[in-house]
Amino acid sequence: MALTIAGSDSGGGAGVAADLKTFEAHGVWGTMAVVAVTAQNTLGVHAFATLPPELVRQQILAVAGDIGVDSAKTGMLAGAELVSVVAAAVADAGIRRLVVDPVFVSKHGDTLLADDAVEALWRELLPLATVVTPNLPEAERLVGGPIDGREAMAEAAAALVAAGAQVALVKGGHLEGAESPDCVLAAGGEPQWLEGARIPGRHTHGTGCVLAAAITAELARGMDPVDACVAAKRFVERAIAAGVPLGAGVGPVDPGWARVTP
Repeated sequence: MALTIAGSDSGGGAGVAADLKTFEAHGVWGTMAVVAVTAQNTLGVHAFATLPPELVRQQILAVAGDIGVDSAKTGMLAGAELVSVVAAAVADAGIRRLVVDPVFVSKHGDTLLADDAVEALWRELLPLATVVTPNLPEAERLVGGPIDGREAMAEAAAALVAAGAQVALVKGGHLEGAESPDCVLAAGGEPQWLEGARIPGRHTHGTGCVLAAAITAELARGMDPVDACVAAKRFVERAIAAGVPLGAGVGPVDPGWARVTP
């Protein structure tokens, strides 16, 4: 059983929609606690509204108290109060495997996390994280400094582990160059680099959601956190290559790339 705690995407390419599709692709039953509802398509986020914090909390506790949660992930949390409520609910529900995807900005550049939430995320959510999965701009905001190369990526990952995360996967896709390196750092260990050539194509909406959801699904299946990151990286590479040309803007990656087609 895997639980996603995140926002909706009316275009179906990111957020809880992408997470549930990714859980299903891994053979894991998916449940959800919706934090926010967005009016969104391939051109951007046109509007969003958050749900009452107590309702978010009750969604988490309802699922955990009956169905059970083998692993969970967070996505769009919008603001400091919701970050705090989600962190408390995860702890109260006894959820032991948590993937924190610190969603700050959408693929289209829309702000999805208020400035006042960064400290709350660092202080309250990171210590609960089995894996944290920031991209470079998110990692820069979390650690408070620029990240312009591999050494800085490794230092950022180490800082996130020092803040309490068991494993940090800092995504290097925003670096210039032909390669797309990621750094996975287990507590007390050397960084493990996951290399990969950049995949051509513009339909990359939901990449971060699918990656974090794939890690969550593998954790639910009992995989070791570092191994789950490696497996999820390979999975999302295939999802990016199968990107779907929807709408007039940036289409989504396809977490169902392995489906049988007629």
